Amino acid sequence: MTEPASATPIAPTARLSTLDRYLPLWIGLAMVLGIVLGRVFTGLDDTLDSVKVGTVSLPIALGLLVMMYPVLAKVRYRRVGDALADRRAIGLAMFFNWVVGPVVMFALAWLTLPDLPEYRTGLIIVGLAPCIAMVLIWNDLAGGHRELAAVLVAVDAIIQVLAYALLGWFYLEVLPGWLGLETTQLDVTVWEIAKVVLVFLGVPLLAGFLTRTIAERTKGTEWYEGTFLPRIGPMALYGLLFTVVVLFALQGDTITNKPWDVARIALPLLAFFAIMWFGAFFVARRSGLPYDRTATVAFTAASNNFELAIAVAIGVFGVTSGEALAGVVGPLIEVPVLVGLVYVALWAKRRFPARVVAPNR
Repeated sequence: MTEPASATPIAPTARLSTLDRYLPLWIGLAMVLGIVLGRVFTGLDDTLDSVKVGTVSLPIALGLLVMMYPVLAKVRYRRVGDALADRRAIGLAMFFNWVVGPVVMFALAWLTLPDLPEYRTGLIIVGLAPCIAMVLIWNDLAGGHRELAAVLVAVDAIIQVLAYALLGWFYLEVLPGWLGLETTQLDVTVWEIAKVVLVFLGVPLLAGFLTRTIAERTKGTEWYEGTFLPRIGPMALYGLLFTVVVLFALQGDTITNKPWDVARIALPLLAFFAIMWFGAFFVARRSGLPYDRTATVAFTAASNNFELAIAVAIGVFGVTSGEALAGVVGPLIEVPVLVGLVYVALWAKRRFPARVVAPNR
């Protein structure tokens, strides 16, 4: 059974642009540049961190907003209803994001960092929140389903506001207590979480929706998708590279001074990304989802909301805490790994059957 024409997803990217094709190189250079700037210009990290949106540095906030706006402007909001009707994809994504993900990160943190409670707690905090920002970039590069991705990040954002503090209490206090392990308190309010979500998702989502709605009414869909979107498209990757530079300028000194600690934190993160992405991709593929939805489920499963995790770690434990360092190491590992998985997804795309399976309704 084929999918109705009205629900046909946007065609996946057939060929990456020069900017996209060499993204791993640009990201590597951005990391190096950020670390060099942070070490050469003494006090730059304090300057960048002096103005904040809530507990997040203003330059990072601006970079994330610039990064997310073009991706959300590409979403065909009139087709969101079709994505919502795909109960199979949404159910799989929610299962991996909110059941499998926290359990996997909890297990990996305790198995690999039993002697480092601060880093262990930081990783568990990271594992409690699926990504609502950079995942849109990875999904777009891999030719995932944009409308489904927009629905998933919106649902994940709502769940984060309502359940993040409760999940932190369960995984840091209740579950370790049941297992006879060391417990940690996580004192964070719903409003603190909501502010991060509203800034990093609410603002660009509203801007993207208004842009498409107004432009299509005044200029038409053909002009919007054929002229406007290609012009703003590169902004997303520029915003990503700017964010990476700022992140590593802020934390580069800590990262270079504690290489062994970074390696210890990186090990469970690498395992997490591999387990979540390949596990979700395999299950979605075996369930009969077409490529674009399978890729979206896999990338949402493997990505984490490091912005929220870092904000919570800094707000609760302090900017120099081990918990904050664990959050900062997250993007250091996630960015190159998820870029690599984009290429894995594009390779795997060739192995998908031409037949498209209709979503469960």
